[in-house]
Amino acid sequence: ATRTKSVDVERADSGIGQMPARKWRNRASETLSSLQAWEAHRPCTDCGERDLPVETDVQNCNQRRADLCEKCRKRRTERKESVLEFVNTEASYGEDLRIIKEEFYLPMQVAGLLSQEQLQGIFSNIQELIDLNESFLEILQEEIDQAFDQGDDDLMTVCIGEIFLEFVNMLPAFQTYCLQQSSSVNMLNALEKEKELLRIFLNVSQNDNTALRRMNLRSFLMAPLQRVTKYPLLLSRIIKATTEYHPDHSSLREAKSRIESHLEHINMKTKQEGNTWTLRSFRQDSKKKREVINIEMRETALKTVGWLREETRFVMEGSLQLAQPPDGQWVKKGSKTLKFQNMQVLLLVNMKRVSESSLDSAEPGPVKDAVLVLIRDKNNGKFHLLREPLRLSNCIVSTDPDCDDTFELIEIRREAFVFRDSDRARTHHWFRQIRRYSRELGSWKKRRNALPNIMISTPHTRP
Repeated sequence: ATRTKSVDVERADSGIGQMPARKWRNRASETLSSLQAWEAHRPCTDCGERDLPVETDVQNCNQRRADLCEKCRKRRTERKESVLEFVNTEASYGEDLRIIKEEFYLPMQVAGLLSQEQLQGIFSNIQELIDLNESFLEILQEEIDQAFDQGDDDLMTVCIGEIFLEFVNMLPAFQTYCLQQSSSVNMLNALEKEKELLRIFLNVSQNDNTALRRMNLRSFLMAPLQRVTKYPLLLSRIIKATTEYHPDHSSLREAKSRIESHLEHINMKTKQEGNTWTLRSFRQDSKKKREVINIEMRETALKTVGWLREETRFVMEGSLQLAQPPDGQWVKKGSKTLKFQNMQVLLLVNMKRVSESSLDSAEPGPVKDAVLVLIRDKNNGKFHLLREPLRLSNCIVSTDPDCDDTFELIEIRREAFVFRDSDRARTHHWFRQIRRYSRELGSWKKRRNALPNIMISTPHTRP
């Protein structure tokens, strides 16, 4: 009985007591709250911002994506969708090419409906396009599969721009096909009227062959043209969803520039050969909504400044109104007395290729030079420079509250120009961009705190 009582009075707790245990629990709760507070403000791995939501359910949260802010999560999703769209549409384009060969070319060749010369005239270099598409699509699909195998569900390791530049030899093949398109369609129309068996074969194929989706041969022959004109739009979507620090960002922009330049070259060659049909008219007829950049104007600016394409960035471009004040008193008189003329203006920046700094960011990038190119509107189909480019290192940019719809650019010891846009907000944007590079590059900024009125001496200001 005594032994039983001793067991009953034995302590079953740890001996800490209630007060210390309560303090320990409070401290643990405070620590947990601190960790959750830090978790809520941890920096985003993509942009560095600190507006991440608190993740309470760890099991339902992907830790890798939990390190991203909401904006970057959305951007990654958009980029993944754009990359997959690029690959999937490339696969669909390849399927159309194989239909052209297997459902039209080979049956017509085996049946002897057309001679080899006639087949070559209609189908052009379709086999070359098929071979390029298969190689291009194989590399793209390997990159996608490898990314998923490595756990990269967002496809951030897939570099479409680099792959596209490796297959840039596709562009001459597209050019060959596009330049022969007009003659190919004319030949097909003539042969279809002339040969009854060919006309019957094409009609039966369109109506009874389910692989053709009730499309005729002419529709399939347009597939390469549709594909090459869609590349800039697809690349633009990927660029928009790709952060500037991504290793593929510069390659994407270069790939887009290369394809746009080639499309413009194809248009020029088409006109030289006297064809009324061009890729530009095809894009308009098909009502494709896409960004149209005037490659010819850019090429004119590049040839004028003599910079390398890979070291040149086009910060801004567009139409501005320009006036030259005769006496330099435009601020006092106001802009109503000035005679403005429309002008195409391009702001070009020469940068070091090793840096990927954004030109629109507040931090100064590795800028070597910046110029303003003034081009008159087209005359007789060609662009003409108003004057030699304005080097912003020798210019002072200023504005005045009394004339807030304009800004003035003074080339030291030479000329003065007054600019304005039809939209006042855009005028201010032009002013801020031009002033930024003028201040950053101007050697005059080192003198007297870069006050422009000190550098411009007029007779009435001197004693």
